[in-house]
Amino acid sequence: MTTSRQCAPALLLEEVVKTYSAIRAIDGVSLKASAGEFIALLGPNGAGKTTLFQLLSGLFVPDAGRIEIMGHDMRRDPVPALALLGIVFQQPTLDLELSVTGNLLFHAGLHGIPRSVAKARIGHELTRLGLAERAHDKAAQLSGGNRRRVELARALLHEPRVLLMDEATVGLDPASRSDLLKLMLSLRAERSVAVLWATHLCDEVPDADRLVVLHRGKVLADTTPAQFVADAGAATIEQAFLAVTGASTAT
Repeated sequence: MTTSRQCAPALLLEEVVKTYSAIRAIDGVSLKASAGEFIALLGPNGAGKTTLFQLLSGLFVPDAGRIEIMGHDMRRDPVPALALLGIVFQQPTLDLELSVTGNLLFHAGLHGIPRSVAKARIGHELTRLGLAERAHDKAAQLSGGNRRRVELARALLHEPRVLLMDEATVGLDPASRSDLLKLMLSLRAERSVAVLWATHLCDEVPDADRLVVLHRGKVLADTTPAQFVADAGAATIEQAFLAVTGASTAT
């Protein structure tokens, strides 16, 4: 069993379905992510990205299909599966009245990380993310981009194997968006962590290892960004996206 899990993909979805009343928010989605792979999940608002992340994070249970994290089935074995998952949510979730370190220590405590280990990891993560000098500042004193970096540090504290980034650049200025994306591309290689980056912005996906296009709960494409453009006979990712989905988007 241990050997099979070591060989398992970091993230596996097979024919996942989630229905609300008569609406299939997620309609037979299959996806596989390997360690160190950056997958951009591109879809317009309402495509099902948030619902999919709610299923991946254990907030909801799929009506059908299977979700595994490093070989652990989310339905049968949720605790070890979730322990291998890191998440940066679309909505800010820091306690603005706590310091940066206070926010991170609280999260480490929830994961049962000993305080001495947590402090060492916090120091390492804040240094890596360029926030060491802000460790004792209140979160309220940080810019939006730096708050996102703290949330990323928090998501990495328990050394996850899969990292979910749910529209993580919402509300950030263009420079902060670009910085966060570049940081994620470097981190996934350094730590061999699989990254699923959900976005509705076409300019955030060209450097991804794979591009998965989600529309009305279905996967319309799962390929490289360059191949996606070529297959659509388009000049840009945005043009290809519009051709495939008929949706409006932004860059």
